[in-house]
Amino acid sequence: MRHLTVTLLVVYCAVSIGIRTAACEEARRPNIVLIVVDDLGYGELGCYGGKEIPTPHLDGLAAGGVRFTSGYVTAPFCAASRAALLTGRYQTRFGFEFNPIGAKNVAPGIGLPMAEKTLADRLRDAGYATGIVGKWHLGGTAEFHPQRRGFDEFFGFLHEGHYYVPPPWNGVTTWLRRKTLPDGGAGRWTSPNGRILWSTHLASNEPEYDTNNPLLRSSQPVDERSNLTDAFTREACDFVARHHEQPFFLYLAYNAVHSPMQGDDDYMKRFAHIPDVQRRIFAAMLAHLDDSVGRVLAALRDNGMEQNTLVLFLSDNGGPTKELTSSNAPLGGGKGELWEGGIRVPLIVSWKGHAAAGRTLDVPVSSMDATVTALEVAGVPLGKDQQDGTSLLPLITGRSDAAPHDTLFWRVGKQNALRHANWKLIREGGAWKLFDLAGDVGETIDLAAKQPQRVQDLHALWDRWNAEQVQPLWK
Repeated sequence: MRHLTVTLLVVYCAVSIGIRTAACEEARRPNIVLIVVDDLGYGELGCYGGKEIPTPHLDGLAAGGVRFTSGYVTAPFCAASRAALLTGRYQTRFGFEFNPIGAKNVAPGIGLPMAEKTLADRLRDAGYATGIVGKWHLGGTAEFHPQRRGFDEFFGFLHEGHYYVPPPWNGVTTWLRRKTLPDGGAGRWTSPNGRILWSTHLASNEPEYDTNNPLLRSSQPVDERSNLTDAFTREACDFVARHHEQPFFLYLAYNAVHSPMQGDDDYMKRFAHIPDVQRRIFAAMLAHLDDSVGRVLAALRDNGMEQNTLVLFLSDNGGPTKELTSSNAPLGGGKGELWEGGIRVPLIVSWKGHAAAGRTLDVPVSSMDATVTALEVAGVPLGKDQQDGTSLLPLITGRSDAAPHDTLFWRVGKQNALRHANWKLIREGGAWKLFDLAGDVGETIDLAAKQPQRVQDLHALWDRWNAEQVQPLWK
């Protein structure tokens, strides 16, 4: 009888534990993986019309999730765009209007203001493990370090860019901007071994990306020999594997395809058929990036987390076509501008079992919406300071097709713009121009003279929004 009692007790405990474990698994909050790539043109991915460079992994992410064709960021360059993404607020509300580059990265006071809570802050306070892999660019001094902004772990660099491999750049072909060629002339120069190319087409020198900008694990410099695209992928996969038993937030911020242009040998061979070497290097970088995202998605599958992970993918701004060859087709303009090519980006959301697979939506959405969506799926209440973003859950689950915003706004110094329904108002220090994006996505036909009342009404909308913004903290 004693043995029977013990046996029944063991069975009861095992069943109880099993029930609790199953309940915990069912109730576990979803993981969140936010993948941000750098300077990717709107028209490069296959799922956004690109035909020259295969991107099967990102195309597959879109096929299994929701692809937004009118996805916008809040600024046409890196840091300001990321400031809004990680806070869910227009960066002009807290003075982060311009892009710190070079020595400005380490100037006192330049960074994401400490009063602003990041997505990582909020998720960590809600019990999530948080990690950033890749590019930070929201302050290069100690007070702004990612691990003081809500991230438990950091592997990456703090400034705007970084060489992909250390000197002497073995295993890659490197394309650099220069003001003058070795012979004193202009055009292109190729080293005797074909490994290094100089070009004067932009009349500028390649920035000193690595100066005072070491690759870090936490705050300690590391001697990384792998290509950074591979290193960031390795670290992301490791983070996923180590945290598979708890909800986590991974911010994977690749620096690809940002300059300096460095194409890995194996990928350069894959695109040997592309005659222009600059374009060939870009193709190598983008294919390398696509394969790397594929490896991260595979890590989620291999660790049994595909069904319980919200994956958000976007570029931080449009492509700088002359610098990288990155295409923003069919949009006009590019990085640094408020034309569509500078602010409309690929934006994909995938959540297996929840997102309506293969859904494509053309309603205007913002990167700030991605932030609010992440908070909602994590069960984190929105604060009063989240007023600029709107959850995309009704759209990605198929419950709604309605646009989450009536109007989106932009301000970068004298560059100003808004989108209201299909109307785009834009100025670059002069008079407003008006475009109907429904039939003119390339912004080629200015309707301002024909519709002065509409210009006046939209201008009034922009003025009311602008009155809520603050002066930039630096220029």
